Amino acid sequence: MPPQDPADARWFEENLRPHERMLRAWLRRQFPLDADIDDILQESYLRVLAARRAGTVDSPKAFLFATARNLALMNLRHRRVERLDSLAEIDWLGILDEHGDVAEAAARAQELEILTQAIQSLPTRCRQILTLRKIYGLSQREVAAELGISEHTVEAQGTIGLRKIGEFFARLARGPRP
Repeated sequence: MPPQDPADARWFEENLRPHERMLRAWLRRQFPLDADIDDILQESYLRVLAARRAGTVDSPKAFLFATARNLALMNLRHRRVERLDSLAEIDWLGILDEHGDVAEAAARAQELEILTQAIQSLPTRCRQILTLRKIYGLSQREVAAELGISEHTVEAQGTIGLRKIGEFFARLARGPRP
């Protein structure tokens, strides 16, 4: 439901509404068992609008997706806790340490940084297509509609992008040349 204030309503329609379809698709793919996508979406809108009124929104799309992700994760955690509370015995150590050791976390962070560099090295169209397909999980048809291009272009540019990422990692593996 759009906000009542005309300025907020206009900002909402220009900065948030255009991303609703993509956000819904992303939430469905990232949190497939979460039936509360409408609630998460509405709460995300409310929080982004509140942050806008406080003057803290520089990138509405990024802020919207981050807010929705955080709400979905919080929802998932609450469900997990509810399930665990119903059990007679709870493995408290398993709950407290879900992410493995520090070395694993550091290695994952480094891998993510390298992947981010690889994606950023792509030409703009390839980067857009791979981000929508692989990060947001949109279908080829959804990407084509979002970018206003043909499905064939999505397929071709996606293939080029994957090849270039492979070349990026190959160069990285060879190391710097003397």
